[in-house]
Amino acid sequence: MLDSRLTRRCFLGTGTAAIATATLTACSKGAREAPAEGGKAANGAPAVVTTAYGPVSGVIADGVGTWYGVPYGANPTGELRWQAPTAPKPWSNELDCSAPKDAALQLSGNDVIGTEDTLNLDIYAPEGAERLPVLVFVYGGNNQTGNAQEIPGTELVVKDECVYVSLSYRLGLLGFNPLPSVTAESDGTGNYAMLDIAAALDWVQENIEAFGGDPSNVTVSGFSAGGRDVMAMLISPIFKGTFHKAIAFSGGMTTAEVERSVDVYAAALAPLAVEDGKAADERAAFAWLKGADAEVRDYLRSIEAERLAPLMGNAGIRMSVFPHLFCDDVVVPAGGFEGASYNSVPLIMLTGATEFSFFCLFDAFFESDAVADLSEDEIDAAKRFANVYGSDMYRIFNAQCSAEAMADSYDSDIYVCQVDYGRPGSAMAADLEPYGAFHGIFVPMLSSTNNYEETMEGAFDKAGYQDMAEQFNAYLRAFLASPEGRPAATGQREWLPWTPDNKVSLVLDGTENAAVSEVRDVSSSYDEIIGAMRADDTVSDEVKTLVERNVTNGRWFSAAQDAAFGAPDLWKVSFE
Repeated sequence: MLDSRLTRRCFLGTGTAAIATATLTACSKGAREAPAEGGKAANGAPAVVTTAYGPVSGVIADGVGTWYGVPYGANPTGELRWQAPTAPKPWSNELDCSAPKDAALQLSGNDVIGTEDTLNLDIYAPEGAERLPVLVFVYGGNNQTGNAQEIPGTELVVKDECVYVSLSYRLGLLGFNPLPSVTAESDGTGNYAMLDIAAALDWVQENIEAFGGDPSNVTVSGFSAGGRDVMAMLISPIFKGTFHKAIAFSGGMTTAEVERSVDVYAAALAPLAVEDGKAADERAAFAWLKGADAEVRDYLRSIEAERLAPLMGNAGIRMSVFPHLFCDDVVVPAGGFEGASYNSVPLIMLTGATEFSFFCLFDAFFESDAVADLSEDEIDAAKRFANVYGSDMYRIFNAQCSAEAMADSYDSDIYVCQVDYGRPGSAMAADLEPYGAFHGIFVPMLSSTNNYEETMEGAFDKAGYQDMAEQFNAYLRAFLASPEGRPAATGQREWLPWTPDNKVSLVLDGTENAAVSEVRDVSSSYDEIIGAMRADDTVSDEVKTLVERNVTNGRWFSAAQDAAFGAPDLWKVSFE
C-alpha cells in the first residue's frame, strides 16, 4: 500500500487554492475584446492564467495561447533527488512562461545539456478555449533524452480542437534508480519519472480548466519511450482515474526486473565510486552500491548530476543497458503485464511499418572491427536483412502483440493503426529511402515543425502525405472529443476496433497526390518472422549470425528471436 508521499494526490491542495481558477488579466482581456484584423489577437499578446500555485504569463499568437515551462513540481534536487515529486512553492508575481525552458538533464551527443529543474509542462490552447478535450503528451528518447517541444502544439490544437499539454520529466538515472539505498525512502519504487508523470496528470486535473481544457476528458499519449510509459500507466495503480483515454505511438509493453536492474545500475555507477574513493576497485564498489545504507544514499545524492547523465548512454532500445519501468509492485505490478489488472480506457496503438530503420542503419556494429572483413555489398545486405526483420518484429511488438496480450482482460475498445507511407512497396518508398515508414513517421502529421524535416526535406509536403495527415487528424479529433473514445470521422472509412476475431488495423498510406487508407488485417507472428529469417538467402549464414547476435538481439521486440538463435544474455554483469 502506498503511503501519502506516493499516492496520486501526493501534493494536491498545497498550492494557493484547492482548485485552479482562470482569470485573464486586463491586458489579455483587452486582446480578446479588441482583436486584431481577422478576428485574432495581435501576435505576442500576453495571456495570464492563475493556477493553484500562482499566475503564469504566456503569449497569444495567431489565435493560439502558449505557456511554456509551467511548474507542476518543485526542483527535484538535493534531498528531493530520487524522491516523489513535491508541490512547487507558490508564487504571487506573474511567472514568465513565454519562452521554452531548458530540457531535462541528459546526454546529447558527447555533451551534457539541460537542467535538473525539469518538473514543468508546456500548454497550448486555442484562444477562447472552453472545456475542450485535453491531450497530454509524453515525449520519447528511451526515457534518457528528449524534450517537451518534440511535438509543438501550435498546429495540433487547431486541427484537433483540443488543449495540448506536453510535459517534462526526470530522465536517465535521475528518473529511474532501483538501488535499495534510494528506494528505501520512496516506498520501494525507483520509477521516479513515472511519479513525475502521475504528478503532472494530477496537476492537469486541478488546473487545466483554467486554460480552457475539460478535466473530465483527458487523453494521455506518448511516443516511443513515452508510448511505453503510457502502456505502463494502463497497469499502474497510481494512475487509476487520472486519464480517460490513451494513445501509444510506437510504444509496446516493456518492464524490467528489480534485482537484475540493481546489478546493472550498481555496475554503471561503480567506476564513479572508485574514482571518489568509496571502494578499492569496481567489484567492491558494485557490492557496496547494492547496500541499503544511508552512507550509500548520501553518496549517490552528492554526485554531480552532470556525471550521472552520460551513464548508460548507449542503450539503443535495449532494456539490459538502461533498465527502467521496474516491476517494483508499487508503481508497476510485480508481474508486469503478465496477468495485470488494467486501467481500461479507450486505447489507440500506432506503429510505423519500418520501425527499426533508424536503429539498424546507424548501429555502431556496422562500423566495428567485427565487420572489417565484409565487403561493402555484404554490409549493405546485412543492413537490409536487419532492417526488414527487425522492423517486422518491432511493428507487431508496438501494437499487435500488446492487443493480443490484453484481449482477455481489457474492458475498453482497442484501435490499432499502421502507417505504411514510405515503406518498401508503398508508392512513396523512393521519397523516404532508406528509412521507410520509420519510427516517428506520424509526427509530421501533427506538426510541420519536427525532427525529421531537415533529413527528409520536402517528403512531408507532398499532397499524398498531407491528405493522409488530414485523415488521421480527423480520426484523432473524433477520438479526443468523443466520451466513448470512438475515432469515427465523418466521411472517413470506418475504423473498427481490434478484436481477437477481427484483427484489423487502420492502414494509412499515400501516393504523390492522395491518401490511401484501408482497414485490414496486417497481423504476423514471431514464428513467421523467424521462419522467414531462416529461409532468407540474401545474406550468408555467417553474416546472418552476426546480425542476429549483434544487431537485432536484445531489443524490446527480440526475445523470441534471441531464444531461437541463441543470442547471448546481455544482462550479465562482468568486471573482467
